[in-house]
This record gives sequence, structure tokens and C-alpha cells, in this order.
Amino acid sequence: MKTAIVTDSTAYVPDDIKAELGIYTIPLLVTIDGRSYAEEVDLTTDAFYEMTRGKVPLPKTSQPAIGDFEALYEKLAKEYDAVISIHLSSGISGTYMGARQAIDIVPDIEILPFDSEISAYPQGFYAIRAAQLANDGVDPHAILEELEEMKKTMKAYFMVDDLSHLQRGGRLSGAQALVGGLLQVKPILHFVDKVIVPFEKIRTSKKAMKRIEDLLAEYAKDQLLDAVVIHGNRYEEAVEWKELLEKKHPNVDFTVSYFGPVIGTHLGEGAMGLGWVKRRGT
Repeated sequence: MKTAIVTDSTAYVPDDIKAELGIYTIPLLVTIDGRSYAEEVDLTTDAFYEMTRGKVPLPKTSQPAIGDFEALYEKLAKEYDAVISIHLSSGISGTYMGARQAIDIVPDIEILPFDSEISAYPQGFYAIRAAQLANDGVDPHAILEELEEMKKTMKAYFMVDDLSHLQRGGRLSGAQALVGGLLQVKPILHFVDKVIVPFEKIRTSKKAMKRIEDLLAEYAKDQLLDAVVIHGNRYEEAVEWKELLEKKHPNVDFTVSYFGPVIGTHLGEGAMGLGWVKRRGT
């Protein structure tokens, strides 16, 4: 059974990896000053941060149209028997539900949507693993079981310079827990039950990053991990952090990724994150 792997643009999987593994992507949209851009197609991440720096109101983001899903799945149906469609958390976007709605529209291929319950490159970890298994001829339902196993060890923590992006965009649950303590605080956030919630309030960026390092260290003591440093237009700092972490954790395979236009709209420039998952297939 031949299985296609689809993810959306918010996984920010590099083009060379997508080409190597045969991963298909459906873009989300960002609207700036009334003009809509397909993420990673019409708008690069560098251009996005340049265009939106200091801009009020914030850009708007939207999920792919159902017709986009339909067109992609119909194209894949000509070559594949099934498609596993891996998307950002259904708690912050309707993209996953769009994939589910396409099941009744495109009957010529078995569509298996997967809710990553997370976003950015940790979502990409799922797509990469799924594509590796699909290329090995693994049954699509067995691939979904593997992805569910990955969820048990998938972690991601991130900090933002300015919470107003998340609050105004309606993507932060539990924001009331931070009311009264927002000034000079760099809250650490994470996903719980598909939504973004506060983890801890930290006074400085340096201390917040150190706290996230400590969280990684707890998991990295006795197992192999794949990990990613994720940045919102802070590439040099991300590389420095990666190099520091590599020295501390030789059993962890690190990469650097970024918060692109859609996720960057809600986190804001300057956000930093660290995600990891137990290495599979070893």
C-alpha cells in the first residue's frame, strides 16, 4: 500500500528534507494590509518579519481552504492509496478539521488526518518519521500508531518577548494566570490538551532559557533524543544555543528551525523555543 505524507506549512520542514523524503505541504495563509500570502510560497520568513515589525494591527492568519485540501488529495489519489495528513494542533487552528472534512469529498484515497497537538518543528518531527516509515512500505495505520507513541515523549517549551501577540490573536489559554505580572516577565509557555498555556513565569530571557535547558536535561539523562532550537528571527542566538546544548548533551541530535509567518504572527519576533522527542527506530 503506497502512502503519501502531507503536513502543513507551520511544520517548517526544510525543502531539502521534504524533497528527500517526499513530504507534501499545504500552506496556511497570512494576511498583511489586506493582502493574503501563502506561507512559505508567497512570503518568506525574513520578508514577513521585515514587513510586520512594529505593525499595528497584527497580521491575520487563516487555515487552508477546503478546496486546497481537495485539490491536493485528488492529485495524490492518482499515485497513492492513502495519505497521512499531519497538522498543527486543533486547539489553535482549524487546519486539522479541514483535512477531516476532505474525507467525504475525496473518496478515491484513504485520508488519515493526524492532530499533532503542537506546532512548528516538533510537528515536523512527526512528518519526517511518518515519511521514513512510508518510504519503507509500512502500513499507514501502523504509521499512525507510531506517531501516537511519539506523542508520549514529545515536549516543547517556548518564551516570547511580548505576550500581546498571543492574547490579541486569541491563541493563549490561561492568560488570566499571568495578569498583574506581565511587566518584565518572560513567561515559559507550552502545549497542554492542544492549547497554549503558561508553564512558569521567569523574570529574564536568560533565566527562562536556562529553565528550558534544565527541563531538557531531565529528559536527556538516559535516552537518545531528537531536539530542535526554534527562533523568531534570532538565528545567531539560536545557533549559539544549539552549540552550547550539543556540548552538554552528546546523546541528543540537535537542529535549528524557526517560527515562520503564521506562528510568528502569534508569538512575535524574538520568541525562542526548544522541542524534543525520544529518537525512534534506534
